[in-house]
Amino acid sequence: MLDRFKLDGKVAIVTGASSGLGVAFARGLAEAGADIAIGARREDKLAETRRLVEKTGRRCVAVATDVTRPEDCQALVEAAVDGLGGVDILINNAGVGTAVPALRETPEEFRQVIDINLNGAYWMAQACAKVMRPGSSIVNIGSVLGETTAGLPQAAYSASKAGLIGLTRDLAQQWTGRRGIRVNCLEPGFFESEMTESYQPGYLERQLDQRVLMARAGDPMELVAAAVFLASDAGSYVTGAVLPVDGGFLTS
Repeated sequence: MLDRFKLDGKVAIVTGASSGLGVAFARGLAEAGADIAIGARREDKLAETRRLVEKTGRRCVAVATDVTRPEDCQALVEAAVDGLGGVDILINNAGVGTAVPALRETPEEFRQVIDINLNGAYWMAQACAKVMRPGSSIVNIGSVLGETTAGLPQAAYSASKAGLIGLTRDLAQQWTGRRGIRVNCLEPGFFESEMTESYQPGYLERQLDQRVLMARAGDPMELVAAAVFLASDAGSYVTGAVLPVDGGFLTS
């Protein structure tokens, strides 16, 4: 049974791999056996992630990538194919979070969030699907805020993550039967990231106390474990699914 969770011989792309959860995904999938191609806009930070991956004994290629640019997405996929031999897994993690009141949010601010969180996920999925073999897996990283609110003004962010749910289901419908590519979505609750660092004092503690059944933030490796399940043969009969990893936030 445990062999079904192994990613030996697989190649995974992780976007948004310069910090936070992206680093955890890259390292965790490497520990499960995959070679890793990483992309993000901050090249200096990517170099640090690459060193972490290579410490596990796996190969890694790093490419400066702005997911809002389809040509950058294509370049990251080509680097994975040329340098590592293919693409079997995509962790669509690149994203930004904002908390701007709706009456003050500018068109540029709203479009930027949608462009990165939703459009960028689509361009990456599209580029990967063209080269993926049957049995491959795409894991979109959504958010519980795609299904609920949490007391912050996050119209753009929530809209982008709700859109990612619809994108996940439609791509699963299009690609699972015809191409053998499974497409699923993880919905993290509260995990330490650059977004949580910007919260007002006391906000996170109130949410954990009042709305999270487990009354704590998640450990990044708890989210990575769910991604490994969806990316590996352990999840071979799962597609079009939206899986909350939220300590019970959506239940409360």
